[in-house]
Amino acid sequence: MMTESEPQRRIIVVTGLSGGGKSSVLRTLEDLGYEAVDNPPLPMIEEMVSRSDRRLAVGVDARTSGFDASVVLDTLARLRATPGLRPELVYAWADETTLLRRYTETRRRHPLAPQGPVTDGIAAEEALLVRLHDAADLVIDTTDLPIAGLRRLIERHYGNEDAPGASQLMVSLVSFAYPRGLPREADLVFDARFLRNPHYDPILRGQTGLDPAVGAYVEVDPDCGAYFQRITDLVDLVLPRFVQEGKKYATITIGCTGGRHRSVYLIEKLAAYLAARLAADQAAGTGEASWRLHVSHRELARETSGAAYEMDRSVPRRDGIAHGSGSRPAPVQAQEA
Repeated sequence: MMTESEPQRRIIVVTGLSGGGKSSVLRTLEDLGYEAVDNPPLPMIEEMVSRSDRRLAVGVDARTSGFDASVVLDTLARLRATPGLRPELVYAWADETTLLRRYTETRRRHPLAPQGPVTDGIAAEEALLVRLHDAADLVIDTTDLPIAGLRRLIERHYGNEDAPGASQLMVSLVSFAYPRGLPREADLVFDARFLRNPHYDPILRGQTGLDPAVGAYVEVDPDCGAYFQRITDLVDLVLPRFVQEGKKYATITIGCTGGRHRSVYLIEKLAAYLAARLAADQAAGTGEASWRLHVSHRELARETSGAAYEMDRSVPRRDGIAHGSGSRPAPVQAQEA
């Protein structure tokens, strides 16, 4: 009989819109050691799980023999009731403009509209898969996500199966620029545009929220401390509830005008706050703070300014050793508000 200390075997069901990145997700999982099978008949999924002791990644979509969203959800429910298994549903998609461009580039026909417009196929597929989108543990929007970024995302979520805390809630902290759109995966969105803007200081304009001088400039704003306190109050309220509900992924975002200064600094400060809270909880042995942290600076990553590690990384442990790797110094730490 399996004990609580033994890891559960992951079963990843990957679905999504045609052209949305499902095949790339499956290939990455296969590279991570998963046994990957694309589009088997739905009744075979449970049989494949029972016949193997390996981690399994299964691709299903509208082309799958006997496809029915209800059957997929029922299958997942039975697998979740099986001791020793940790099934998850991943949904990959992109917006219509991006899907149309991808179909044009590959000159493929849409499987649900082989003789008609691709837009008809996209609409039909969205209707077929809407229940899977709503039930997914992880929804991946690949609209602006390059292949390398998609691989990093999958590796981050599914690559460290045996690492301590691998089954904990993954909390992603993301800075962004409002003019470039809200992160679609966001669970919480905070607006930092009302704080004083380092962009208007000629000395600070070329720097980022990773630089101490920018953080010090933002902190001078008389409302910065009170605003950050309200952010942490809300985050302290909802994160434990996410854990209680069994939520596997949570994304907290902070935006500003350019996505380079205020939002970056506040995300770094929030990461430091949550890391300190996690360390304190671990030291006290209360078990209330049960999550892993990851930081992404969306606009800085697009600019490729600085080390890529700083733009997309796991938050360092309190012993100062990062979960990832990188040669640059640690980013700016939170200052007392």
